[in-house]
This record gives sequence, C-alpha cells and structure tokens, in this order.
Amino acid sequence: MCGRFMEYFRLRDLGWNTSSTSQSTPFRKLDLNTKNNEYTNNVVTTGKYNVFSFIPVFTFVQLRKTANVFFVVICILQQIPDVSPTGRFTTLMPFTFILSVAAVKEIFEDYKRHFDDRTENNKETPVFREGRFVDTPWKNIGVGDVVKVANGQFFPADLVLLSSSDPQSMCYVETAMLDGETNLKIRQGLKETSELQDEESLKDFHGHVECDFPNNNLYDFNGNIVINDSEKLSLGLGQTLLRGCMLRNTAWVYGVVVYTGSETKIMMNSKKNPMKRSTVEKTTNTQIIYLLVILMIAALASTIGHTIFKNLNSSDSHWYIPKDTENASFIFTFLTFIIVYNNLVPISLMVTLEVVKYVQAIFINNDMAMYYAVNDTPARAKTSNLNEELGQIEYIFTDKTGTLTQNIMEFRKATVAGVSYGEQVSAKFDDPAFAAQLLDTESVVSHFTRMMAVCHTVVPEVVSESANERNMVTHDIIQQMRLNPHDTYKSLEYQSSSPDENAIIKAAKHLGFVFCVRSPNDILVDELGVDRQYTILNVLEFSSGRKRMSVIVRNHLDEIWLMCKGADEVVFPRLVPESKFKDETMQHLNSYAAEGLRTLCFAQTKIPEDVYQEWNTNRFVPAYNSVLNRDSLLEVAYDEIEKDLQLLGASAIEDKLQDGVPDTIEILLQANIKIWVLTGDKVETAINIANSCKLIDPTMQIIILDEPTIEVTMEKMEAAIEQIGKNNLRQNNNFGLVISGFCLKHALKNADMLLDIALSCKSVLCCRVSPIQKAEIVELVREKEGAVTLAIGDGGNDVSMIQSADVGVGISGMEGLQAANASDYSIAQFRFLKTLLLVHGAWNYSRLAKCILYSFYKNICLYLIQLWFAFFNGFTGQILFERWTIACYNAFFTAFQPFAIGIVDRTFDRDVMLNNPKLYLTTQTAVNFNGRVFWGMCLNATVHSAMLFFIPAGMLGLSSPLYNGKSTGYLFLGNMVYTYVVITVSLKAGLETFSWTVYTHIAIWGSIILWFVFMLVYQHFYPTFPVGTNYLGLTDNIFESGHFWTGCIFFPFIVLYRDILWKVLKRHAFGCSEREMVRDAEKHRMSQVSAPRASTGSCEHSPTVNVNERASLLHKLKAADTNNKRGVDYIEEQPRCMQPTVVTAKMGGVKVNRKGTTGYAFSQDEKGTVTQSELILRYGTATTSAASPPHFIGGGVESAPSTTLRGGSRVDEIVEDRNHHQTGFK
Repeated sequence: MCGRFMEYFRLRDLGWNTSSTSQSTPFRKLDLNTKNNEYTNNVVTTGKYNVFSFIPVFTFVQLRKTANVFFVVICILQQIPDVSPTGRFTTLMPFTFILSVAAVKEIFEDYKRHFDDRTENNKETPVFREGRFVDTPWKNIGVGDVVKVANGQFFPADLVLLSSSDPQSMCYVETAMLDGETNLKIRQGLKETSELQDEESLKDFHGHVECDFPNNNLYDFNGNIVINDSEKLSLGLGQTLLRGCMLRNTAWVYGVVVYTGSETKIMMNSKKNPMKRSTVEKTTNTQIIYLLVILMIAALASTIGHTIFKNLNSSDSHWYIPKDTENASFIFTFLTFIIVYNNLVPISLMVTLEVVKYVQAIFINNDMAMYYAVNDTPARAKTSNLNEELGQIEYIFTDKTGTLTQNIMEFRKATVAGVSYGEQVSAKFDDPAFAAQLLDTESVVSHFTRMMAVCHTVVPEVVSESANERNMVTHDIIQQMRLNPHDTYKSLEYQSSSPDENAIIKAAKHLGFVFCVRSPNDILVDELGVDRQYTILNVLEFSSGRKRMSVIVRNHLDEIWLMCKGADEVVFPRLVPESKFKDETMQHLNSYAAEGLRTLCFAQTKIPEDVYQEWNTNRFVPAYNSVLNRDSLLEVAYDEIEKDLQLLGASAIEDKLQDGVPDTIEILLQANIKIWVLTGDKVETAINIANSCKLIDPTMQIIILDEPTIEVTMEKMEAAIEQIGKNNLRQNNNFGLVISGFCLKHALKNADMLLDIALSCKSVLCCRVSPIQKAEIVELVREKEGAVTLAIGDGGNDVSMIQSADVGVGISGMEGLQAANASDYSIAQFRFLKTLLLVHGAWNYSRLAKCILYSFYKNICLYLIQLWFAFFNGFTGQILFERWTIACYNAFFTAFQPFAIGIVDRTFDRDVMLNNPKLYLTTQTAVNFNGRVFWGMCLNATVHSAMLFFIPAGMLGLSSPLYNGKSTGYLFLGNMVYTYVVITVSLKAGLETFSWTVYTHIAIWGSIILWFVFMLVYQHFYPTFPVGTNYLGLTDNIFESGHFWTGCIFFPFIVLYRDILWKVLKRHAFGCSEREMVRDAEKHRMSQVSAPRASTGSCEHSPTVNVNERASLLHKLKAADTNNKRGVDYIEEQPRCMQPTVVTAKMGGVKVNRKGTTGYAFSQDEKGTVTQSELILRYGTATTSAASPPHFIGGGVESAPSTTLRGGSRVDEIVEDRNHHQTGFK
C-alpha cells in the first residue's frame, strides 16, 4: 500500500495525466500545429520529493530504520503517567531535533536535484505559435507543437520530422546519449512536408497524427499523418527525432511533438527514482534489531527481578520502599525498564551520521583532485546517504560512449606495402617517410592514400565562420577557397554517418589528397594539387555481417577499379593468392590491436569493362530492383565482384579514450573490482575499446554470444560452460564474455546459467543493449549475487542503469546532464572514479564504520550500568544518574568524539591509497564492520561497563570517600561513575583513531573538560532554574574526595589496558593485515628518504615518520591537484603482458581464431531510412536541386587540371619536389 502511495506521488510529480494514457482507442490522435493540452506536460524531474509528497515519503523513509521506529515507541511510552523514570521529554526533544536535521538535509539535497531539473526544463526552443516562432521553455512545449531545432541542439521532446534545411528533408542525428552509438543516423521527412521551409508555409499547415501509445521501444514507431485533409501518409522510425538525441551537420529541422515529458521514449526507459540504502545502514539496522531483542530480554529479566524483590520485601519493616502505584502492574514495570534501557540504542547515532555524511559530501564536492578545469566541473555528491557505499563496490557497470571514450576518432598509424608508418607520437598522422612515397603517383602509398580519399560515403560541406552555418560544396566554392594559398580548405569539413570514415577522410586531406566535391555520380579529389574526377559506379554498402564496404569507380584513364575496406577476416580471403605483404600486414594488425587501435584493411583490383558490364547488368541491377529478399540478393551480388583483390595495407584509428581511463581501470581491477561494459554499440567496437582500456588482453580467451534464436543461444551457453570447466565456474578465469542485446534477451531466460558464465570471466562486454536491458543486467548481479554495484554513464540511455545500481555515478560534461541529474554522484571524467572509490569511498566507509561502532560502545558503557545498579536497588527502576545528565551524555559530553572519527580520521594519505589499491579490499569485504565485529564490540563495552560500575562501587564500600566521614548518596556514586565513563570513552576514541589531528585533540580532551565545567556550573542551577534539585552542592563534595581523583587517574587505564594489550597481540601474534603491511612499508620508505640526513647513514637509526601524523585533512583537501597521482610504483610491480598474440576460443567444441585481436572496428548506420548509396546519389552537392535518379553505368571523365598549386597540406614541400620530377604537371 505504501509503495502504491509513493508511486502516486512520483507519477504526479512527473506530470502524468490519466487522460493521456487511456487506451480506449488503439492509437493516439493529436492535432498538428496546436498544443494538445489533454496530454502530459513536458516537465521532467529526477527529484525524490515534491511539496505534497515530502512528509509522507520522508516519514516512510525514516521509519524504514528500526531505531527510529523504536524511539517513536519510547516517546509514546514516556507520555504514560508514572511509567517513565526519566521524564516525558528526554527522548521526544532530541528525537524531534534529529528528525528535523534529517529533514533539512533531505530538503537541501533534493533542492539541488530540482534545481538541475529546472535548468533542463527551462531550456528554450523556438515553437511555432500565433504565426511565428517564439522561444519557449521546454516545460511549456506540448504535444502537437511544431518546433525548430538548430544544429548542435538537443531535441526537447519526441518529434516527427517534417522538413529540414536540406532539400531532401534529410538530417543527421547523434544518438550517443540514447543508444551509445557514435555514428550519426540519417532521418528523412516525408516528401509532402519537405516544402515547409519558413513561417509563411507553416501558417496554413494543419491536420492530425495518429501514432502508437507511449512505449519504451527505441527502435519502433508506427503512425500516420493527415495533412490539410489529404490522404493518410505512413510514418515510421525514419521520421522520428527522439529526446536525448542531438541534431548534427544540419542547419535546422522542423518537427511536430508527439510525446512529451515522462512519455518520451528515453523517460519510458527510465525507472522511478529509488530510495537507496547503503550496506552499512542495512547491517546496522539488522544489528539494532538483535540489540532490541536483548534489550527486551534485559527488561523482562529486570521485571521478573522486581517482582521477586517485591514479594520478598513486602513487610512493613521495609517502610522506605514506596508502595505500588496504580501503574505498578507487571506490564507497566516492563515498560519502565524498556525506557530505562532504551539508550542502549544511541539516539544520537542518526543525527551524528547525518552530519558526518553531509560533511563527507562537502569534502567530495571540494576535492580539487576531482575538479575538471576544462569545463569548470567539480565532483558533486547529489546524495550523502551512500558515501560509505563507495567503499564497498564489487562490480562497476560502465557505458562506453562518452564515459570511457571522448567520441573522437583520430587516424594514428598505417601499414602500407608491409611497412608500418606513424610510429612517432604526434597530434596528427605525420610521417615523413610516408609523405616521401607520395612523390610516385603509382606507388602503393599513393594508391592507399587515393583509396582513403575515394572509398567512402562522406559528404563535404563548407562551414561559414560568420554565420556558423554549413552549406553544400560546389566547384565555385572550391575555387574561392583556393584563392587564399595560406588557408586552403580550412573551412572544408565532412559529414558522415561513420566516425571511422570521417577520421580517414580527414587524414587523407592532411596528406594532400583532399576530397572536395560530390555530385550524384561523381566526386572530385585534389591529389597534391591536381584535380581528379572519379565516377561512382556502385556503392557496395557496409553491414555488420559483411564487415566491409566497397566502391566501384571509373578514373580519369577510363579504368574501372573496385576499392574494398573492412575487417582482415573478410578481406584476406578475397585476395589473389600472389598478393603481397599479407604476413607483414597481419603482424602490424596484431601490434595495432594490442595498442587498442581500430583497424581496417585496404585492398583494390582493376575490373575489365566487359566483366563489370556483365555483373552490373545481370547481377547488381536486378538485385537492387528486387522487392523480395533485396538485402540477401545484394550481398550475393557483392560477393561475386569482391574478389581477386590486391592488398594495399591497413589503417589504424584511435577511438580516443578519456584521459587516464586505462590506468584507472587497471587500478580498479587491482582493487578486486570487476568491470562490465554495457553499451549500445557494435560488438567489434566494444571489443576494440576493451582492448584499449586493458579490460581485455591478448592472452584472454573470448566467448562471444550473438545468436538469433533461443535454442542456439542455450547451446552456445552450454558449450561455453564446458569450455570454462564446471569446476571453474564463478572463479577467476582468463576468459572474457561478449554478448549482444538480442542474445541477452534469450540468455536472461536462464539467468543462473548466464551468471555462471559471466562470473567466470574477468571481463564482460554487453553490446547492442537497450537502456532497460542495462538495468536488468545490473539488477541481476545485484539481486542474484548480492554484490554492491556501481553504474556509471553520461547519457540519458544510462539513467535506468544508474538508478538500478546501489550507487549511480553520472558523467557531467559535453553530452548533457540527464545522467548526472539522475545519479547519486557526478564527476566530469571517468578517471576521477579511482579517487572517488579508493580514496573517499575507503575513507568514508572506515570512518563511518568506526563512528557507528563507537556510538554503540559509548552508550552501552553508560546505560548498561543501569542494569548493574538494578541489582542494588531491588529492580525498582531507580536510575543511578541525574536525568538531565543522561540526556546530555549524547548531546554534549560524547558528541564530538564520533564527529572527529567520522569526519577527519583516515587510514592513509590519498597517495598511499592510490598507490596500494589492495587496501580497498579491507573496506570492500567489510573486514572491520560486520556482525562478528559489532557483537565483539558490544561484549567489550559490556565488560567495560561492569568494570566502570563495580570497581568504584567496591571502592566506596570500603571507606567513606569524604575526609569528614560523612555518608554519601546514590548520586555521589553515579557522578563518580559518570565521570569515569566520560574519560574512558573519550580515551577509547583516541585508541580507535588512526590519524590524530587538532580536531581529534579538541574532541577528546575538550569533552572531558566540558564535563568537569558542567559539574561545577550545574550544581548551582537550582533554585534559579527548576532542574537539578538533587545536584545542589554535589560537585563540591565529589571534588573534595581523594577517591574520586584517584579513580580519574587509574580507573580509565585499568579498563582500557586489555584493549591496548589486544591490539599489540593481534598484530604480533596473529600476523599483519594488509593495512599494517602497507603502513610498515610506508614507514620504511620514509625512513629511507630521511636516511641521508642521519649522522650514521644507517637505516636502522634513521628517524621514522608515522604516516598518520601528517598535515590536517581539511588543509589537504583544499590543496590543488597535486595529490592526483597514479600508483606507478605499485603498478610496475605487476606488469601486464601486452605482447601481440593471436588468441583462440573454443565454441561448441570447435577451436576458432579470435578475430577481434586484429582490432577491426567500424561504425556506420545500417539499414537506415536512407541507405549510403542512396544518400550520395540524392545528395548532389554540385547542385541545389534534387538529384537525378541513380545511375549504375557511367563513363570516366578527366577534368581540366588546376592551373596553380594549392597549399595548405603538410606535404607542400613534397609537392614542390614532385613538380621537378613529373612531366605534364601544371
């Protein structure tokens, strides 16, 4: 019931409207060019609360904590007359204060989420209203509105594309935030709406759209549109522009809104913002339940004791024992003892933890080691409730695009004719030896570079710096560019659906082979100053199954060439037997793959005219025009012509990782954290990035699950288990698992078998997965394995995964803030994750664990004394201490010690933590906070409590504590014991502290002094204040007692002696822990550093420096980014083998070569709205009108060569040299 209640408020906050989700009709109908108010609004929120839901949801969250439920009961019991011996408000007032602090913290943290949401919702986009475009906040955009989105902007809602700046109504869309793919997608509006080019044409635009109800399927959309009462026109995925995507390489688009806010596909793939709890909180909750059971048993035993005592002492001779009141029944006595013992559960613990976590979050926010100066982005803790969970992460689930990579492709190396080029490190591919080979136009290097400039589906554009617009490139524009010899082609850029092709074409431009103009059937290439025109006869398109793409062109010599680039596994079998350089090229491919580079093999062949005409007429054209099985027929035709190739070489492109990603992953792996990559990108691309990130090494055997049917999937999974070995399941084996999203759907039907395979592998890559599948994988591991999980991503497609994990981390930076807004923590770069986990996570966990243990320890020490005292007062419920001193114990006298432990204590400096990742295992495995440790602490506190009561009580029983021989009352003993408890627990805090700072000294010695000052002042409160009636003059008597001062000196040390002895024995008798070994190593290292200054020069006599006694933590956190250093020494002790090796994997009992080791990866939109061949035939950059229908046969044309040399490339000097050697060059 409570869950439904919370869901109601969540949906209300998200703006759900019941009318918009009613499915009385099989489709949704909306009017065009007008706001349909009956549908949900476009407001998106990631907050936990709103004004209406805060009180009920906050109450529910707080009552999930067992301690809070218990204290609510205590507050109620204390209101019953004659039941509470401690008064009516001693629990109510501090408990109200605690809840108020927690509420303020929650409001403040949720306010930051709502602030980020308002920033997102208040972005403005032009909306067509009242005959013109008006800049309108996203939150006010409604279903049916026509919006205008400019290049480089995100779509504010789910749209249907009407028209664009392109004459064909085409546009490029970047979907990286939605599906993780870096390649651009092509979308095209209907021909009937392509004429909507300005405000005047939109004024007469009306009609309606019928489409699917809101759903979470990113790859499906069905609908139709009726324009101005005409016939229905079909709409599909090719006309959709989804929220979370960005418009690229297109000046503007018009679109009509079909889904808004929580009904957009990206939000339908999100889950409700969960109320997360840390493992420490859950463990503490469980132990509190057990402690409450013990409390009940103690209260029951005390009640029985009271009954026995009352029966034995019911005679009139015991006149001083008060008669029973009307509430003196067994039940009410039992309730009295529950109130007496209730403080065994520290009421101050909750507020202490809230404050400690809040300050820890401030430390995270202000850590300069996680500040990214490039875009002025610090780390942000969106919630402080999970600080300690950062220290227990076992699995990291990471997105690839934008999280591990920068979405930047750079051409780094090439192997041509068996020679590798580009070995030197430079910003661009710049190899003098390669450039020198370009002097010979018929050299293999020249053919290779020419193929780079010709074999592609890229479209050139010219960028206007003044208007920031992109325009089509014509021959006239090219001639204008060439007028400036010092700035040739600077404004020439390229648009492509493949980032790999973009990198290759830019590298060719840099080398002097500039792709200039594309017309429907021809392209113009400036080859080192000479214009060459190539007729595009056919484009043999790329697909993930073919793993290659080819073009057939006719050159200026009227020769027909087929140029093919793709994976080595498909190119090599198509080479002629006498093709050269195969062995050398394969060696270089393996070397490039070991560096994590993406490789493509280049090969070509000359086709005789008659062979081409026969193939084109009888094979290609019929397949192209086929209605049935068109794709399969085309692939057969492609295979027939793609043969007898001559190998030229291969390219090596770097999918640039974010700075520090490989080192960060290696350090996290050493910390025993398993890393899974969940991406919407292709299998080859994911494997390539995994190699770059050091998630996969060449010695690893890769299991690939990419099967279309459930039967085959199950067979492959069983074969994989046999390959791993049933005895090795869920062990650390040298395997890697790669699984696609479609296959994952089948594999999840046998989740246990899937986990057997996945948990038996060092690395897991899940490719082509949807946002919901990402969340399902996280939940599978978290629930089935019981592991603490962390998910990190940067896009809207990662929100579900982030919310499903125990800890969600968002990358805030270039690709929007959706992931960051929905996350628990946000950082600007993946590399900051090691600092967040290994430093702050380990610190916070250690601090909070000790803070919790200490809070229970100090309360048991004091309040269990009430049980020992009950044996002397006949179990009457009489308390030993004055009631307000009891209330002040947690509020003042022992309040600062937990703060000192929880805020400023630390095991090691950050450099030591990063240099020794294995230290993380201490917090990850909960060595210092579990049931055994908790109850060991409780037993220790029980022993201390008994010693602190019985030793002073025994001492007072031997003689009078006052010099004048006067007797004393129970409060005299109570205050002596209270003093000893305060001193003992304060010193115990120091014993548990790793690093003593000025704040530690203030907390320990200041608390002791504060108690003594309180005793002196409080004895004079009465009668000025109506409290402390029994305390009047008590302190003066206590201070006159020599017994008291003797006890202050000796009793705390007698109590703590066993603890000190245990620490010494634990280290020397039972061996050193990882922490102790690192601490000893640090001491030894520092002593060696100090050795030259020692007079004897001997390490034995060198001064040692305690690693914990260093500068203040707060000062350290304010320092600049000088502490952000990697643990190089530690890493170098465990080198990773990265030698090129061809690795094999056995699937189904067959040994198969692992092709991924050669580094092949190629990203391009497949089977999109507009195919690549159609794109280049329609996109006539040499004209402004629509292109003519595709032609499959063309003649070669040689253009007039340029009359002047053009500069602007890196090979100008080579061109000048070639001018003297080549005849006929103009």
